[in-house]
Amino acid sequence: MNLSAVRANRTKLLIMLALVVLCAAGYMLIEVNFANPKLFQYAMKLRTPKLVVMLITAFAIGGASIVFQSVINNTIVTPCLLGMNSLYTLIHTAVVFFLGSGSLIATNANLSFAVDVVLMGISATLIYSWIFKKTRHNVLYVLLVGTVLTSFFGSIQSTLTRVMDPNEYDTLLTTLVASFNNINSEIIVFSLILLAVIVFALRRELALLDVLTLGKAQAINLGVDYDRCIRRLLLGVTLCIAVATAMVGPISFLGLIIANLSRQLLKTYRHSQLILGSALFGMIVLVGGQLIVEHVYTYSVPVSVFITVGGGLYFLYLLLSRKKV
Repeated sequence: MNLSAVRANRTKLLIMLALVVLCAAGYMLIEVNFANPKLFQYAMKLRTPKLVVMLITAFAIGGASIVFQSVINNTIVTPCLLGMNSLYTLIHTAVVFFLGSGSLIATNANLSFAVDVVLMGISATLIYSWIFKKTRHNVLYVLLVGTVLTSFFGSIQSTLTRVMDPNEYDTLLTTLVASFNNINSEIIVFSLILLAVIVFALRRELALLDVLTLGKAQAINLGVDYDRCIRRLLLGVTLCIAVATAMVGPISFLGLIIANLSRQLLKTYRHSQLILGSALFGMIVLVGGQLIVEHVYTYSVPVSVFITVGGGLYFLYLLLSRKKV
């Protein structure tokens, strides 16, 4: 990649960063009463945790999506194919079905977050580590098993909701849709620590992503332990998605949108730029979308609905444009 292209990408990333700052400033300051210090402080107290959670979610999903697509070597797949979103909905449905909506796990946000992360993290570690060894490190088999698990978890969840008390089901629905309206600020620090540990543990594998995309044979010839790197990266992706999903709920198409927008805008093989671009796109989509939801639609429609509809249309566009090539 020549020097002019590198400089052009840096300029694009700086422009995206400026847009993130602009969206964040608009979200924090629009319709805020500056004349009354108490009202201003109250508004900041409500909006700051939401903004931080949106930024964390965008970083986790954006980075995980780029890594996942590079590992799978396919740009129209998304980490939700690993089954984490379906497992999240199954966990919450099972809690309400067996323990009730008034149970401690269902009502305590901290405990619910811990249960989500622990169960999804353990499931990802056990299932995908075992599958990876059984399939002799075949990534496509792992992706296929993830798709089967998504259907399996979804079928169990659907069965439980059909025999569930209608009143309990109404309570459950609010937790199954991604929302930033009720954020528990106490889980922010915990989430940041988890993501920092994941990134630190995978720092060597992330640095080798540019080499891994050359293919297994080329990577091995260059001295890379290909199977170990792929296995660790897949586990890191599932854990990042688990953290993001546990914080706000399932957002299926967000990773697909921001990862492909980053690839189309930057047109580079450097994953450091692609991951940063994907995270910045995610921040723009989430913060800008939540700004519209709160001040245009007055909370009547969650931002995840717009992302799902837009993501579905964008997915069709990617499929059709790929067929034309």
